[in-house]
Amino acid sequence: MKFARDIIAMMRPSQWAKNLFVLPALVFSGRLLDARSLFKSLAAFGLFCILSGVVYIFNDLMDEEEDRHHPRKRLRPLPSGRMSRRPAWIAFAVLSLLSLLAAFALGAGFGLISVFYFALNIAYSVHLKRVVILDVLIVSAGYVIRAAAGGLVLHVEVSDWLLLCTTLLALFLVLAKRRHERVLVDERMSAAPEPPDADGAGAFRYRKSLDEYSVRFLDQMINVTTATALMGYILYTVSGDAVRKFGNTRLVFTTPFVIYGIFRYLYLVYLKKEGGNPSESFLNDKPLLINVVFWGLSVILLVYINPNL
Repeated sequence: MKFARDIIAMMRPSQWAKNLFVLPALVFSGRLLDARSLFKSLAAFGLFCILSGVVYIFNDLMDEEEDRHHPRKRLRPLPSGRMSRRPAWIAFAVLSLLSLLAAFALGAGFGLISVFYFALNIAYSVHLKRVVILDVLIVSAGYVIRAAAGGLVLHVEVSDWLLLCTTLLALFLVLAKRRHERVLVDERMSAAPEPPDADGAGAFRYRKSLDEYSVRFLDQMINVTTATALMGYILYTVSGDAVRKFGNTRLVFTTPFVIYGIFRYLYLVYLKKEGGNPSESFLNDKPLLINVVFWGLSVILLVYINPNL
């Protein structure tokens, strides 16, 4: 039981909310009320929870030594010493194989995109997370892959607009996370400016790619993605694609929820100094969570209950 608890902890269930990006294809394809489509989408969501969790196990194996010097990460099973590397590697191998085989059971297309997601994230953990800007793009791509996977599991075409909006929203969230990390590093370094020991003992260690970022640079990128994400969603709601699919442009009435959601998240990042964990921010901030729920309900209302308004 202790082993299972530690493995689940390494898979970081608090981060699984990101996998909800698999579900928009179900909603916007008009298949939410179809039992078979709903089951396949939920199965895809579950598989991505396992697959993303497996990637976190691999990431912990790669970063064990560095995590020992982090104020929060040092409490994880590997760096804290509660679990040794061998059982962690075994769990990684077994869960990787089972989840990828299950992905192909849901369809060849879904299986292939799952393999691509897995390989991309392994490459990220090994090296690409140290490459400035590319690290942000790869993490953002994870959200887009989820959205595309949601369409592949249902064998429906995913709108280019949906992928575009997902890309911009993902960039916004990832850049906000990087800003949060950069601010924490600056605060920690200013509080303890003395150099580390020769062997690194007691030194404050952090993601070295953060050295390539500054708060000002990240703010500029956040400004760009905030504006383009809002504009992209608004243009989608009145686009010819939306009109053909839903028969009207009433989806534009959901834009106030999107505007409030982005502004609320900016408030959390800049004034509350949050944003280090997007999933926790969404789940723990009640106004933001309520707003997301109302956005979802408004989309369902406009798409399913009265599409010809």
